[in-house]
Amino acid sequence: MKYRMLTAAFAAPVALHFTGPASAVDLEVTHWWTSGGEAAAVAEFAKAFNEKTEHNWVDGAIAGSGGVARPIMISRITGGDPMGATQFNHGRQAEELVEAGLMLDLTELAEKEGWKDLVHPSSLLDSCTLDGRIYCVPVNIHSWQWIWLSHKAFQDAGVAVPTNWDEFVAAAPKLREAGKVPLAMGNQPWQASGAFGVIAIAISGIDAWKAVNIDKNAEVAAGPEYAKVFQAAANAREFRKGSNVQDWNQATNMVITGEAGAQIMGDWAQGEFQVAGQTAGEDYSCLPGLGVNEIISTGGDAFYFPKLDDPEKEAAQLELASLMLSKEVQVSFNLKKGSLPVRGDVDLAAANDCMKKGLAILATGAILPDGNQTLSPDTQGQIEDLMTQFWSSDEISADEAQKRYAEIIASAD
Repeated sequence: MKYRMLTAAFAAPVALHFTGPASAVDLEVTHWWTSGGEAAAVAEFAKAFNEKTEHNWVDGAIAGSGGVARPIMISRITGGDPMGATQFNHGRQAEELVEAGLMLDLTELAEKEGWKDLVHPSSLLDSCTLDGRIYCVPVNIHSWQWIWLSHKAFQDAGVAVPTNWDEFVAAAPKLREAGKVPLAMGNQPWQASGAFGVIAIAISGIDAWKAVNIDKNAEVAAGPEYAKVFQAAANAREFRKGSNVQDWNQATNMVITGEAGAQIMGDWAQGEFQVAGQTAGEDYSCLPGLGVNEIISTGGDAFYFPKLDDPEKEAAQLELASLMLSKEVQVSFNLKKGSLPVRGDVDLAAANDCMKKGLAILATGAILPDGNQTLSPDTQGQIEDLMTQFWSSDEISADEAQKRYAEIIASAD
């Protein structure tokens, strides 16, 4: 789908709130956006920065997704080789870096530009805030709560495109008979953990998910609601057999080509469908909350700005932070990324059907925080390790996996 500029107002230059002369600088920006759709989206940031300031965006893409990139980013910052700006997810991933005094305080800029009035939901900016000070700029809302369905795969199998998880489960044998992989999934740990989280919300319900992920209630994690979750995950483990790819976008491509019936993946998958020239509602369908509990999690991406001993680079950092929240850039970036804007005052009439579903859910307030906002990186890592083992081997039963999961929740911080 081709997008056009949405309103004449966007033709006006972005208003930046800085005083005093600033020399042009090269600003390195690190991120893990390397798939086709992701690269197209981050290019919108680079374009805006290069065109609307005197400075130069130096792209520091790190292949391998966040699990590979974050340790590299953290090591550089703590080792005295900081970049100008760096991507993290909303939540607690940079908490220790902030506490160590290694991140630029953006509070003055945020107050001057009224970020608290612009950013919606407020939990996004809360995730950037520590001890009342703001240390990052949220740039999008990404929700894990989606399953993407290939119309071609279901047509080839002679079954209707499912409208919920139960219908997908019922159709899975037909997909397998037709030579399709029912559920595409890459082999990176975060994919296994993320898919489990989507299944958990859909199958256990919102209250049980909150009890486990927000209240850290190990009894609920070990109880009957989550027993159903682990049984559903065990079924999904069978469906994903034959999905012998590593990266998430390779799994998405299996859905795009009709090699696989479906993929549980966040709404960043939309960028891949867009690059492939596919149309929502015609070539593929999307079911928020697996078609069971229509809710979206308000995770996503934020940019932090490591402290630099260079006033001119610090000025450029603040200009980039401001641009990332401007109306024009919020629209151009998120349309390419497949995510929702963090500003509620932008025109997204050009959004596709799946993005409009997300916007409608967001408008109703049917939202939950992302796991990165409720669980520490250490707890997340333990869950990822467990899910990697569970999804890759039938030797771990649903009961055993649930027991180990409940133990992790019991000690979660």
